Amino acid sequence: MNLANRLAASWLLVCAGVFPALSQPVDKWPEKPVHLIVPFASGGSTDLIARQIALELSKRIGQPVIVENKAGASAMIGSGYVVKQPGDGYTLMMGTVSTHAMAPSVFSKVPYDIVRDFTPITIVGTIPDLIVVGPQFPAKNLAEFIAMAKANPGKITYATAGNGTSSHLGSAYFAAEAGIDMNQVPYKGSGPALLDVMGGHVDMMLDVIMTSLEPYKAGRIKALAVTAPRRSPLLPDVPSTREFGLNDFEASIWFAILGPAGIPAALQNRIADEINAVLNAPDMRAFLLKQGMEVDASGPGPLAALIQSDTAKWARVVKFAGIQPE
Repeated sequence: MNLANRLAASWLLVCAGVFPALSQPVDKWPEKPVHLIVPFASGGSTDLIARQIALELSKRIGQPVIVENKAGASAMIGSGYVVKQPGDGYTLMMGTVSTHAMAPSVFSKVPYDIVRDFTPITIVGTIPDLIVVGPQFPAKNLAEFIAMAKANPGKITYATAGNGTSSHLGSAYFAAEAGIDMNQVPYKGSGPALLDVMGGHVDMMLDVIMTSLEPYKAGRIKALAVTAPRRSPLLPDVPSTREFGLNDFEASIWFAILGPAGIPAALQNRIADEINAVLNAPDMRAFLLKQGMEVDASGPGPLAALIQSDTAKWARVVKFAGIQPE
């Protein structure tokens, strides 16, 4: 082999080593198990949805889809793990509005860039919050609640799952749009926060339909409004916040699938197509609807746009509410 041929062969070997993901034919994915990282503890809403998607996706692609919980540091441990993996389509993650829109504003040191270090795959869907109060709270609807808050500035309390969480930012956003002043009572998780609302120890909370639905049906809380542009099919008797004139207010929780940076566009779209087929299956849609979720399944472009718009939106909320990054 002459010098030119040896150099050419060496260059091909270098390219294969530096760009392994680009050298893998898309039609051969997946050739081994796919890992779906959940950056939260098992048993929560994100974990529940991820496991159902993994079950159905594994049937479709003919390879195991293994859910791994890597919780801690407000989801930054799991997310940080994902960004260190190769962009070959075998490591994905279940992201949320908190991991990929709120985090840059509420934490002073996020050890990755939520845009540069991830490949958007698809939006799974959205779940609106409910504005709930205890059964003994005097307001019968949101208009009465807002009137009470305006008449008693700083006296109404609201529970959150902790500083910087979606329930905290959503409540601050609601207060700003309604023109009211309330006091936050942070908890270590949404479960104990909701329990204290039920017991009348705290006045109000924004909580996802998934966990508030059963207490509402049992009469343990009152639902004043759905924090979405329209009513939820699960709670057709509960009005939306827009019905009370809050036209610019929306605080929905969204879930999405992402991968590490470097997944080639053809593979990115292939994975999105497979996951979207799972999400659009009638049984999956019915399952997610029971969790209060409206399926999206719109692919990489809309997810990238959503991350950009919601990051800006929640940054404005954090600044307006005077929330200091941790």
